[in-house]
Amino acid sequence: MAKKFDIVIVGAGHNGLVAAAYLARGGKDVLVLERREMVGGCAVTEQVWPGYRVSTGAYLQSLLLDQIVRDLELKRYGYHVEPKEPPFFSPFPDGRYLFMWQDAARTHEEVAKFSRRDAARLPEYEAHLERLAEVVESLLLVTPPEFPPSSIGGFLDWLKLAGKLRGLSAKEMAALVRIFTQSASDFLDDWFESPELKVTLATDGVIGANGGPRSAGTAYILLHHCMGGVGGRRGVWGFVRGGMGAVCDAMAESAKSRGAVIRTEAGVERIQVRGNRVTGVVLQGGEEIEARTVLSNADPKVTFLRLLDPSVLPDSFADEIRRFRSEGTSCKINLALNGLPDFRCLPGTPGPQHRATMHLCPSIDYVERAWDDAKYGRPSQAPLLEMTVPTMYDPSLAPAGRHVMGIFLQYAPYTLRESNWDHEREPFAERVIDLIAGYAPNIRSIIEHRQVLTPLDLERRFGITGGNIFHGEMSLDQMFVMRPAAGWGRYRTPVDGLYLCGSGTHPGGGVMGAPGYNCAREVLRDLR
Repeated sequence: MAKKFDIVIVGAGHNGLVAAAYLARGGKDVLVLERREMVGGCAVTEQVWPGYRVSTGAYLQSLLLDQIVRDLELKRYGYHVEPKEPPFFSPFPDGRYLFMWQDAARTHEEVAKFSRRDAARLPEYEAHLERLAEVVESLLLVTPPEFPPSSIGGFLDWLKLAGKLRGLSAKEMAALVRIFTQSASDFLDDWFESPELKVTLATDGVIGANGGPRSAGTAYILLHHCMGGVGGRRGVWGFVRGGMGAVCDAMAESAKSRGAVIRTEAGVERIQVRGNRVTGVVLQGGEEIEARTVLSNADPKVTFLRLLDPSVLPDSFADEIRRFRSEGTSCKINLALNGLPDFRCLPGTPGPQHRATMHLCPSIDYVERAWDDAKYGRPSQAPLLEMTVPTMYDPSLAPAGRHVMGIFLQYAPYTLRESNWDHEREPFAERVIDLIAGYAPNIRSIIEHRQVLTPLDLERRFGITGGNIFHGEMSLDQMFVMRPAAGWGRYRTPVDGLYLCGSGTHPGGGVMGAPGYNCAREVLRDLR
């Protein structure tokens, strides 16, 4: 006899857990099924080596929406974020370095070392980004309107959307259009003259992107990373106490407190459909679970091309999903250290540099060249590196006197033209360590263990197609009403009772929870 639930959710990543918590709060009998032995998807804390607890995938927190934190009482279940201070440290080959601090006066002094003009303009730039972020944030918890509108209600939704933009001046409207279409480099050129400041800011425009700082659309990704905040300060990122897995552990506890059931080591083999209506799922091993509603937290390609028989989908929809760009270019290297990197430009450990995100990317041209390699199917000879040491904030993540360091880097294309990642993984990691040694010569002597997660490894470990950390490129043609396909941006799918709740829906990637929140709202509306 198949077990029955009101709702089954495929995948216990953060969006699936958010949806589960809200649906359970809405009185629904909810089951969450997770393939791995732990909840969290890409936001997990894993003991990779004895005594070391590592945020193997996602590593910093900022985007999780305050409303979700409040509604799900996540702080009650152990959720706590330490804001980074200083936020950024950028060393340069000529021995200079740039800090950015939460304190505006200290940041002004730092930037003035490179350009007094830029130091004076930085507050205006930050206020400008904050204004644009406020507008975009107002759309995060909105279901995209019907596209194209086919009813009076559809047209009214578009009018409501227009109303959210009514308060913008013509200048601000123009700025919003530009940030959705410009490159990060062009956007920053309009504001600043210092190459060092521009490259420090530009990194947020290419993290997770299939594009370089001069690629159109990367200005929006920069804005995307400036939304959210920690401790009431917009744009600040922080470290979660206990690692990123503590975020999803808190979500899971909140969902279970309302009656949701969560099963790990319960991978879904397929989603069952009869007569264009979802009827439940079949687990790996053959167990059947009945449900009239199924939410998939898997990415669009996994959901529609692997868990479903594509023949149940309209041909045009299946074709759009096949065309949905989902290959990643990001790599994550996790290190266990018996010390801290000692930078030539700022000797001594520990120092404030170790509490910051440490950027190794000396110029916009450097980052663009790194992208040039990737777009032709080669791992970057000199990639952009973003390094963090969470043990500076939470020593419990490693044995006494030891540290965990995460390296998130661009660019490592999923598809290699002349080789494969099983062959290139370790040589690529060696090049990365050599790059770090150019700034911190002691790095090799302090490494005890390392874990290298190429896009192929991210796909294998976390089940994300192409290793794309956003479940699909966040380009203008794959956002809002176009995510994951034109006309299917409202979390529903061509199969009755099947919904998509992951980052492959509006508003996209990052540990923010908005897709799960929005999808749960639409499900509850449909089940009224």
